[in-house]
Amino acid sequence: NFLLSITHELKSPLSGIRLILETFQKRRELKPEIQQKLSTNALTETDRLTSLVNDLLLSAKLEQAYQINEEEIDLGTLIHEAADTVAMKYKSANIHVDIEAGVGMVKGDRLGLTSVAVNLMENAAKYSQPEPVIHTSLQRGGASELIWEVSDNGMGIPDREKHRVFTKFYRIGNEDTRTTKGTGLGLFIVNQLVEKHNGQLELKDNMPKGTTFRIYLPTT
Repeated sequence: NFLLSITHELKSPLSGIRLILETFQKRRELKPEIQQKLSTNALTETDRLTSLVNDLLLSAKLEQAYQINEEEIDLGTLIHEAADTVAMKYKSANIHVDIEAGVGMVKGDRLGLTSVAVNLMENAAKYSQPEPVIHTSLQRGGASELIWEVSDNGMGIPDREKHRVFTKFYRIGNEDTRTTKGTGLGLFIVNQLVEKHNGQLELKDNMPKGTTFRIYLPTT
């Protein structure tokens, strides 16, 4: 499954970029609006490739020598920024952010926690089509703990799969029937990063449908 998935995820954007470059090469007198559209598509495919390479490198580092670059972070602001990033990519997604007043300061790795936020919300958007509704919240869980949740209205994860989705390269279903893009690295990365921050990650069913990821993180 991994070989099928990674081959598709690498070849698809490369094929798209090649086709666009060939179009520019063969048709030098393109209308400005067509040039703009093709350039935008090429940049999108390049971003997709870059994201894949970054995930592959990060997953390898997490198993070997990943070091937390610890600093004091306003997690509430980070979540808002990640939500804006995902909303720009998934135009149909309706993302609600609820941050409890006066909470959000943690000691952690900014890039790592951003990866957690973006991966969870992108997963929620991908698996909740055609009209994703995503809720992410941050609140106090005690004197020295924050509770961070990301919920969606998607297809959900069967009980038999819940313990497997955090495994590297694992994806629900099979590559021949699956329609969503991905390599099965996102939730592996999320789980590893939460552990690196001395946190805990829970996976639950959302009601009436969908999935909820709950993260417990120590505060500063």
